[in-house]
Amino acid sequence: MAQLSPLLKQATPVQAARGEGVYLFDTDGRRHLDFTAGIGVTSTGHCHPAVVKAAQDQVATLIHGQYTTVMHQPLLKLAERLGEVLPEGIDSVFFSNSGSEAVEASVRLARQATGRPLVLAFDGGFHGRTMGAAALTTSGAKIRAGIGPLMGGVAFAPFPYAYRHGWTEEQAVEFALTELDRQLASTAPVSDVAAFIVEPVLGEGGYVPTPAAFLQGLRERADRHGILLIADEVQTGFGRTGKFWGHQHAEGVVPDIIVTAKGLASGFPLSAIAAPKAIMEKAWPGSQGGTYGGNAVACAAALATLDVVLGENLVENSRVQGERLVAGVRDAAQGIAAIGDVRGRGLMVGIEFVDAQGKPDGATAAKVHAAAAEHGLLLLTCGVYGNVVRMIPPLVVTAEQVDEGLALWTKALTDALS
Repeated sequence: MAQLSPLLKQATPVQAARGEGVYLFDTDGRRHLDFTAGIGVTSTGHCHPAVVKAAQDQVATLIHGQYTTVMHQPLLKLAERLGEVLPEGIDSVFFSNSGSEAVEASVRLARQATGRPLVLAFDGGFHGRTMGAAALTTSGAKIRAGIGPLMGGVAFAPFPYAYRHGWTEEQAVEFALTELDRQLASTAPVSDVAAFIVEPVLGEGGYVPTPAAFLQGLRERADRHGILLIADEVQTGFGRTGKFWGHQHAEGVVPDIIVTAKGLASGFPLSAIAAPKAIMEKAWPGSQGGTYGGNAVACAAALATLDVVLGENLVENSRVQGERLVAGVRDAAQGIAAIGDVRGRGLMVGIEFVDAQGKPDGATAAKVHAAAAEHGLLLLTCGVYGNVVRMIPPLVVTAEQVDEGLALWTKALTDALS
């Protein structure tokens, strides 16, 4: 009898039977407050009626219309509708299945459009598990270990992680940009660099919001040196940060290429890259494609997701409830030495655990995470050392549900740390 790979370890003990909004119900009927959202995927909550109906209707009409063989309406409509939310000038879209696949498509495009071989990523970034995406990823050794050699043509520069160094945000940005300039003058010559790739909020690396000044510094250097700026919005896009795109927190910054996935289709596998047509058309013939990319059912779900996000004002809800959640988590952290930092942007909230010497404490983070699950609050951990607990509620979360989550979080802290 076959079984799942033993490497597929669950973050929580829950075996889900069904989902509704911000809640998951297990096979015993117990209700759990889901502040994981499938790692930021179920942006409209579990089984939003509009998304369910769109998918059901599409399944009865056309399930698979392979998009380099035939064209179909959900794909064309979604490409057109994305124009409502993409930054001005970004008007060409290519669809694929996963975040990793889209990241690799963005790298392929950048290299072909510029004729340059090198991509510069930032410490702690997560861009995926496939070989090319893993080569760009430094959020944890488990992504890169034992599979080398990885894709070449990748360089890394520091990320402005102020808390880790005990600096102000301004000091961290100055350091990171100074080191970037040094690398562009030495190990990553500007004439070789096709693109910078950066997350607007460091995701698996610790839920660290990227300072606006850093993104602005990247944009300025990209313009000066003819380098493309890729915003990996896989986790931050579609309203997660309190703006539709995470990079919009940095005034004046528009990426050359945007990568999106996760919340795009409320749980259906769909990803995309978007760029100005003048850049996209520089991709070489045959370099974009895929059997399942732009699947009709996934596109129908994405259209419904977009309707819900805009129609129910979920971007603003993410901002408002995110502020409420961060404030509540900070209140709960008062007097707890094990919590070194609480940070967040929209509905991406990270709580960093440290030991008595201020060093990363993954064991305590895991203990609190497990206690939360026992109380019915589902969370995840992240960070290079696994010492950050992250909260990722669906964008439909209400103030009452945020307060419910905070009450359960407080109980988890008491149980785990007492």
